[in-house]
Amino acid sequence: MTTGATAAGSAGDLAERVAARRSYSRVTPDAPTHEELLPLVAAAGRVADHSALHPWRLIELRGDARLRLGQAFVRDAKATGSEAEKLASKPLRSSLLIAIVSVRTKSEKVPGWEQDAVASGVAHILSLLLHDAGWGVIWRTGRYTRSKAVAKAHGLRKNEELLGWLYVGGKPVGKKPGRRKAVEARKLVTRMPKPKPKKRDEKK
Repeated sequence: MTTGATAAGSAGDLAERVAARRSYSRVTPDAPTHEELLPLVAAAGRVADHSALHPWRLIELRGDARLRLGQAFVRDAKATGSEAEKLASKPLRSSLLIAIVSVRTKSEKVPGWEQDAVASGVAHILSLLLHDAGWGVIWRTGRYTRSKAVAKAHGLRKNEELLGWLYVGGKPVGKKPGRRKAVEARKLVTRMPKPKPKKRDEKK
């Protein structure tokens, strides 16, 4: 049986590991295999999910799939020359991209925004798990998540929206991750305000 002290120690260790997360804009060509990725996705899928709709799915982009994504960027921007080359190379910054897809289901209980939040939650937890497993990760979004050419390249259906990509790779040796300011929790955690006292009627 886990004692209170042991549980508190485990929670503290987990908080420290989560707080250590950083985004890696540059990574090495190494990447987790499909089989290594699956248990992490299964764990990330434990995110709070009202009515258990599972309103999300992930798409792995490796190898030539990244080239096709780059070409979709180019088609959307109608770019040519050096601009086209630059856009086409963007997905090549990592050997593994994981597309985060929100899959909206008609529900009287769960509005669309809440389903998007579940998909976003899966992405965040997965990024934490990948970081904890030793991988460098950064979540990239931008205008191309709403591009028709990009949606077609991913094979999205009418009820699906792309929320972004996790770029995953090895952490460069000797390279320090970007710094992040400490979160001032005291300023962000507040209490529900008390009701204002009713004004007394001064008329007699």
